[in-house]
Order: sequence, then C-alpha cells, then structure tokens
Amino acid sequence: MQASIIAAEGAIGSMTKPAEENHWVGFDLGGTKMLAVVYDSEFRPLGRDRTKSKGHEGGDAGLERIVATIRAALKDAKVDSEQLAGIGVGCPGPLDLDAGVILDTPNLGWQNVKVAKTLKSAFGCAAVIANDVDAGVYGEFRFGAAKDTRCVLGVFPGTGIGGGCVYEGRIIRGKTTSCMEIGHVQVMPDGPRCGCGRYGCLEAVASRLAIAAAAATAAHRGDAPYLRSNTGTDMADIRSGALASSVRHGDKVVEQILRDAARHIGTAVAGAVHLMAPDMVVLGGGLVEAMPELFVEEVGDAARNRVMEPLVDSFTVTAAELGDDASVLGAAAWAQQTINGGILPRTRA
Repeated sequence: MQASIIAAEGAIGSMTKPAEENHWVGFDLGGTKMLAVVYDSEFRPLGRDRTKSKGHEGGDAGLERIVATIRAALKDAKVDSEQLAGIGVGCPGPLDLDAGVILDTPNLGWQNVKVAKTLKSAFGCAAVIANDVDAGVYGEFRFGAAKDTRCVLGVFPGTGIGGGCVYEGRIIRGKTTSCMEIGHVQVMPDGPRCGCGRYGCLEAVASRLAIAAAAATAAHRGDAPYLRSNTGTDMADIRSGALASSVRHGDKVVEQILRDAARHIGTAVAGAVHLMAPDMVVLGGGLVEAMPELFVEEVGDAARNRVMEPLVDSFTVTAAELGDDASVLGAAAWAQQTINGGILPRTRA
C-alpha cells in the first residue's frame, strides 16, 4: 500500500536542490480544466495559470498544453525552472505511478501518456504523478479539513467521481497503480453505461454529467421551470452553480435528482467504511462546493444507514475546505513528501 522507497543515494540526491531553490509546482489535470500553481517552500502560492482541458484531443497535444500551462504559471510567479525542486501532478486514473504514466482517462480519451518523463525533460526536475483525488485528499490531510486524522477517505464528484485515501500520512495505492476508484464501484446492477464501458457504476448515476443529463431532461419536460428559463436544456450548460441556483429557486425535481445522486454516493461510501474504517470522509469537488449541506447530509445519512451498527458513529462526513486548490496543493505537497521523503517510485530496467 505504500510507494516503494529508493535507497540509492543518487536517485534522490540528484533531484534535491538547496532550500532557496525549494519551489514546487502543483498541477491538477481535470476533465474540463488544467490548473498549475507555483508554491514556495512553505506552500504559499506565488503564481498560477488555468486553461481548459480538451477531451479527446490526444495525449501528445495534452502534454504540450500541460507544459505550456506550467510555463505560464512560472512566469506569473517570476520563478525560473532552475529554482524548482519538483512537480506534482494530480491526474485522473488509472495510472502507472512507478513509470509516471496515465494509462487511461475515460473522460479525456488519453492513453499511455508519459507525464513524468515529459515534465522532467521540460523542466529539469523530478516529477511525480498521483491520482487527482488522492492529491486532493492529501491536500486536505496536510492543510485542510482532514488534519490530524489517521485515515481519511475522500470522494470528489465532478465530471466523473474520484476516490482517494490517506492512511497514517501515506496515500494508499496499489503495487504500481492508483486505486480507490470509487466512481467505478457498481451501485446499480444493470444500470446505465459508464464511460469506462461497464454498467451501473457510481459515476454513471451520480457524477455531475449524469446529474446534468437528468436535470436537462426534467427541464425539457417542464418539470424544472427555473432551470429551463435561466440555463436552458443543454446539459453542457448545466454546471454546479446552475444546479444549486435551480434548487434555491424551487425546482423540486432537480433537488430530488441531486439527493438521489448523493444517496448513491453514500451507498458506495458505506462499502468503503466496511473496508477501511476511516475516521473521516471528506467530500469535495464543484458539486459539493455549490451545495455542501445537501451532499454532507445525504451522503452521511445514506452511509450510516448501510454500515454495521458498531461503525455508525465511527466516522464523520464533512465538506472539503480547500476548494479548487485541494488537488493542486496536494499534488505539490505529495511531490515534496515523495522527493524529500525518499518515496520515489521504483526505477525500471
């Protein structure tokens, strides 16, 4: 469950820079956006750049955009690449963590993209990747809602639904790949087809895309009049803020769609509680930011209604505190932990 430790002096020493050059870059690769932030040694943000992700543009073009976004953030921060100690990238999975490769991104269409190798070549410093939600959960563990927890489970519904877990200060992972793909836990047998190709996954019924599709249908039928008149029926326009506004203005059908989705998330969380016994479940992402009380209430109730009695009061459910910066800050901090703490991935022949 822990990343392998390289004991060879050269593997870590060659990537270690003096304290005055101890700047870190965090990068969040999402289904709809890319965000790069440059931090100093105390993780104070110095500069940033944000751009849109382009689904199905291809991995090579995507890598070029990642490099360009980091360069723009460095320019904004007035930091040279020679001052970087390392780069951490939060990526949608599945991932090969040892090789620094994105194996597949169902919502972007990228396959076998060599992120770490490309960034090391472009910027001359160590680069590590982590699952984007793992990075977000690690950010909350280091700096946000989950400080002082022993085991924190994170669930971040967005374009997809990602899961992550930090246990005793380490991101839980598989032998070579990321894990905690809670969005692809089946919660509805014979349910709708998911982007991964399976049926009935949590992501297929409770992601923002799934919610937006259901809300668009309701608006088209006239069941969500505020949404229809103020946002329309194009699901591409029905984002988290529009959904929250629809609920505030009395579109009961939209509220029910959201509560149903949150209960599906709670069902998956209950299964994870039985496996991991976390002391905290952190909910993040744009949907939760827009409607934290709704999601915390419904997910918490649904999970507690489905766990064994001794576990009912063993965990708390809370909203993330770091907002949009959770994954990017966590990715930078995990790069620091990985590089300075000697948790570099295994080298391969």
